[in-house]
Amino acid sequence: MSRERGFTLIEVILALSILLVVMMMLASTTGRALHTAATTQSQQTAIQLAMDKIDQVRNDPNYDGLELAYARTDTTFTGLPGFRRVTTIVRTGGQGQTNDFKKVTVVVTGPGITPVSRSVTVAAP
Repeated sequence: MSRERGFTLIEVILALSILLVVMMMLASTTGRALHTAATTQSQQTAIQLAMDKIDQVRNDPNYDGLELAYARTDTTFTGLPGFRRVTTIVRTGGQGQTNDFKKVTVVVTGPGITPVSRSVTVAAP
């Protein structure tokens, strides 16, 4: 009986099958990780667009002109096709009343992201 060293055909097929399963799982995990990273980046971009508009409104000293200056829909963002930012301003009370304030809401939508909404209340000076 000869003692040849090496692997049998069954051992090689079994090893290749195990390697194939491991490689498929690795590829699947990598694909999910890349998708999550891309979605997270888009979501952070939407949050930044909303906060930029909120900061603009908060820093504007012209309280009476906020609606005219900011209440609109923006759809043109360089490098961000499909993003849309809607700014609404609702006034409560009125000029000279003790409860005179405006609620500013910014909603940003885009491809593949959950809509982002940020609000701030601005009081009369």
